[in-house]
Amino acid sequence: MLMYEAGSWPVRLQQIIDEFSEVDDSMERIEMLFEYAQEIDELPMSEWCDDTKVHGCQSEAHVLPMQNDDGTFHLMGASDAKLVQGLMAITAIALEGLAPSEVAIFSSDYASEMGLMNALTPSRANGFRNMFRKVVLAAQEMGE
Repeated sequence: MLMYEAGSWPVRLQQIIDEFSEVDDSMERIEMLFEYAQEIDELPMSEWCDDTKVHGCQSEAHVLPMQNDDGTFHLMGASDAKLVQGLMAITAIALEGLAPSEVAIFSSDYASEMGLMNALTPSRANGFRNMFRKVVLAAQEMGE
């Protein structure tokens, strides 16, 4: 089993990290997040509930980790804030198709490598960490 962390990211995530790393301006990085917001498998509002809610996020944010038919990981999500949904989308791209056991030990350091943690307010950064923790815990439960 691979431990995904700095220097050994999945190819698609490394491409996104490289894309963000080429940008020096925090506002431009935020604009890029807005563009990625459209790339997530969007969780319909009708499925938003306490089980899907990301607690500790200043926005209304919901994620639904699940398994594809082949047993690999898939993440649906949605938020009323495009910035948050962009973070979800990049997380979904990073984790798509991995084994739940790989997701369970995946590092969230990619957000720092992209320069995003410095661009986010402390409450947004905390919301990202809460979302990521929720996804990892779900993957751990899938692997049991």
